Amino acid sequence: MAKAKGDSVAAQPPGFDAQTYLDSAGAARRVVTYRSGNVVFSQGQPCDHVMYIQTGGVKLSVLSRGGKEAVVAMLGPGDFFGEGALAGQSIRIGTATATMPTTVLLIEKAAMVRLLREEHAFSDRFITYMLARNIRIEADLVDHLFNSSEKRLARTLLLLARYGNTGSPEHKLPKISQETLAEMVGTTRSRVNFFMNKFRTLGLITYDGGGIKIDNSLLSVVLHD
Repeated sequence: MAKAKGDSVAAQPPGFDAQTYLDSAGAARRVVTYRSGNVVFSQGQPCDHVMYIQTGGVKLSVLSRGGKEAVVAMLGPGDFFGEGALAGQSIRIGTATATMPTTVLLIEKAAMVRLLREEHAFSDRFITYMLARNIRIEADLVDHLFNSSEKRLARTLLLLARYGNTGSPEHKLPKISQETLAEMVGTTRSRVNFFMNKFRTLGLITYDGGGIKIDNSLLSVVLHD
């Protein structure tokens, strides 16, 4: 069963000022643009860069020995990934795939370590981000163990739409397949389809061409006992 993804609904920490970093002297970095569906890195490849999403979105997934894929995160602008390189991880334990046209800043491991040691403001920002990520992972586990698939789906939709980052009553979610949602929530596509239709009937979500509008009232599904 795929691991559920979500979190206690909270605003993301402020993003790293990528342009300032790009303008800095002597930094070992490069910017790469990926088309939708392009692989950023594959499971088993060398782990030698930390990455930062400037625009677009990235799906992180893991493939089991039996050939089953689990989506473990959907990331967007302002998110880091590939940070395992800083913890002695020699190879990638998952695959990162662009879910739309995406621009990624690749930071060499040595350059990232130097930044963390020398640039205290950046180091504080990165540590805050990673602590928030750890809290999110713990909440994911609790959600997966104790909550119904309906609650897990509602929570996942709110997180993907970045609920809490703005004061808007609605949040736009980029187009995402029900198969991917099922992998993230840890249920079947038919169950996702059932609950998505239920949410739409209740006015909690609306389909808008290439995406989904998430109303703040969807939070009531997460909070309801």
